[in-house]
Amino acid sequence: MNEGTHAYAQDPRNDDILIYVNGELVPRDQAKVSVFDSGFCLGDGVWEGIRLHNGRFWALDRHLDRLWEGAKVLAIDIGLSRAELTDALNKTVRANDMETGVHVRLMVTRGVKRTPSQDPRLNVGGPTIVIIAEHKVADAKVAEQGLSLVTSHIRRGRADVQDPRLNSHSKINCILAMVQAIAVGAGEALMLDPDGFVSTCNATNFFIVRRGEVWTSTGRYCLNGITRGIVLEIARDADLSALERDFTLTDVYSADEAFVTGTFGGVTPVTEVDGRTIGDGRRGTITHRLQRLYAARVELECPPVGRSGGTD
Repeated sequence: MNEGTHAYAQDPRNDDILIYVNGELVPRDQAKVSVFDSGFCLGDGVWEGIRLHNGRFWALDRHLDRLWEGAKVLAIDIGLSRAELTDALNKTVRANDMETGVHVRLMVTRGVKRTPSQDPRLNVGGPTIVIIAEHKVADAKVAEQGLSLVTSHIRRGRADVQDPRLNSHSKINCILAMVQAIAVGAGEALMLDPDGFVSTCNATNFFIVRRGEVWTSTGRYCLNGITRGIVLEIARDADLSALERDFTLTDVYSADEAFVTGTFGGVTPVTEVDGRTIGDGRRGTITHRLQRLYAARVELECPPVGRSGGTD
């Protein structure tokens, strides 16, 4: 199997984690939501994936900004302040004695419905908030050896259909693209925009390197990835030309390097797209440099603080 960016080693500690469900911490095998929940019935909700490193939540403010923006778009009242939600995150990792090497999935749905229906006026009560924190580290082999992609026929849609920048629970187009990738043994799916330009991958943001320049899509048809934005900042701070622009598969196939970005895997090399070898088929020098700079940025902003189990 071609490993994707979310490949990780199983950790037995995850069998006994406590999961936050609407203010309560419950054992993994008892964590449940109603079959009438909006997220289960309709994919009606927003979510964030967040890393805990050295007792601190990496880029937390950016994640909460995106969460609140998405909730406002969907007219979902989160029901907690940012400080209260941060306290809930801290409470969850402290209860699980977690310090580093942790990936957190924070989910907010519109809550329980009186009956299965799209109409938000049929909701009763407040939102459903779930926090799942797991001991989970990206596979170092994938970070070094890279992954292969296949271009999906599933396109990223226009904003008037479903804004692709919205990090909602409704991910069926990305799932369909991933199903196609799995069927041909690829690690992830590369997705084009409605005009045929390269947009993003199904679960990560996509970059290429050409003649020393770092290119990624315009951002019109992809999730405004937190890691994507940070890598653009890092590249520019390192005096690299980092451009958001339209480009095609022709540019991809003839690129010197390629990589993807995401909260879980950070910066991951891409060595093959649609059967074409990218560069010399190995992690490129600029990709490797950005991996090191990204890791240094995380360490700088999340320095060791002892076993505090949280962030300010």
